[in-house]
Amino acid sequence: MKEILNYVNGQLQAPLSGEYLDNIDPSVGEVYGKIPNSGKADVDAAVHAARAAFADWSGKSAKERSRIILRLSQLIEENLEELAMAESRDNGKPLKLARTVDIPRARDNFAFFATAILHEEDPFHRMPNGFNYTLRQPIGVVGCISPWNLPLYLFSWKIAPALAAGNCVIAKPSEITPYSAFLLSRLCMEAGLPQGVLNILHGTGPSVGQAIVEHPGIKAISFTGGTKTGEHLARTAAPMFKKLSLELGGKNPNLVFADADFEKAVSTSARASFTNQGQICLCGSRIFVEAPIYEKFKEAFLEKVKRLKVGPPEQESSRMGALVSEDHLNKVLGYVALAKEEGGLVLHGGKRIKLEGKYTGGYYMEPTVIEGLPYNCRTNQEEIFGPVVTLTPFTSEEEVLEMANSTPYGLSATVFTTDLNKAHRVASLLEAGIVWINCWLVRDLRTPFGGVKASGVGREGGFEALHFFTEPKNVCLEF
Repeated sequence: MKEILNYVNGQLQAPLSGEYLDNIDPSVGEVYGKIPNSGKADVDAAVHAARAAFADWSGKSAKERSRIILRLSQLIEENLEELAMAESRDNGKPLKLARTVDIPRARDNFAFFATAILHEEDPFHRMPNGFNYTLRQPIGVVGCISPWNLPLYLFSWKIAPALAAGNCVIAKPSEITPYSAFLLSRLCMEAGLPQGVLNILHGTGPSVGQAIVEHPGIKAISFTGGTKTGEHLARTAAPMFKKLSLELGGKNPNLVFADADFEKAVSTSARASFTNQGQICLCGSRIFVEAPIYEKFKEAFLEKVKRLKVGPPEQESSRMGALVSEDHLNKVLGYVALAKEEGGLVLHGGKRIKLEGKYTGGYYMEPTVIEGLPYNCRTNQEEIFGPVVTLTPFTSEEEVLEMANSTPYGLSATVFTTDLNKAHRVASLLEAGIVWINCWLVRDLRTPFGGVKASGVGREGGFEALHFFTEPKNVCLEF
């Protein structure tokens, strides 16, 4: 049994309550470790440590902070295999995916922000009788709450800019996938991160998460997760005048026009549908295909999907692993049942998979493709967050834009066309924070990341993230 500990004031320690939660391996459906069930007392202790550390950490030069954070990035690279195995076991995703995407991205997040702070400039504005300059100063103690689908990837996406900007952090990883954050705690100690600068608390949202959001000593909250949780968090934090960054859900459209590069559209759409078992907020779960190529696309897409092997995460041939939990698996299966009630035809999948041997209790599901649903039904409007996609034909730009923009969400969209004018025209009219043209999940860390409508508030990434974790102060001098 692997026992995970909190990381407070530079030390690994048990929760003050002495209570633990089960950590379950979704690939086999069995408990393999214990997680601290932290609460308000643990948050109080972490905030006390962070406050004590803030003056020294924020007072360090950008070069000094950069050196320590770059060392942490290097240690992630040196321990990549252990971190990838932990991520795969905790989440159920294929080990190959964790090894090639999740952990390298966590490494790069720290490296990017460690170097970004070396290139910031303070704006300067000359006046006839003086001048202004604007400082960006760290907020103080901030809270970072991350989800279970890309555990260390998204955990580092928040922590790295917060630390680089000079803040001290109280961080909560998902209680469903805590293992890689625990390993990161050890690497922080090895990297020489000063005590109290980063504090990692494990536990549930209602216990430790709520305590982080409510704590008066925590001045900003960066949260990634479900829209309903984001609503609750905003209601709690807004009256306390905390800064908020909310990266929430998505129901992303994938638009395939008849003039698209057909093979690329099919292969990229399959990857966008089922990577990480469809458990990425950016997955394209609604595929709209122009009528002249709809049947051809459907046939080629189904052929591609049928070849996706669902299997144990550690097997090199597995393209899909287990869903993250049994509750989540049942939720996704419930949406398949709903789709049938709404008149949908399941073209492929829709069922739980029982593997053999020790994996028989794992939470596996077939990649699922459904057609025949109206664009405004619940299946096409609500976030499923699993290996389920719908196929819908369209006849014009106006029609597909109406369908694509019909949901409460607006995180990302993908457009496949070889017509450059059409690509830019459609991209400008899609209600989304991110639009990919003839590609998917291509990320430049300098660009802003986030959504519109119910997909969130604010932006992460690049200097957007560094600006969120700082406050601007204008200084005016008159001659």
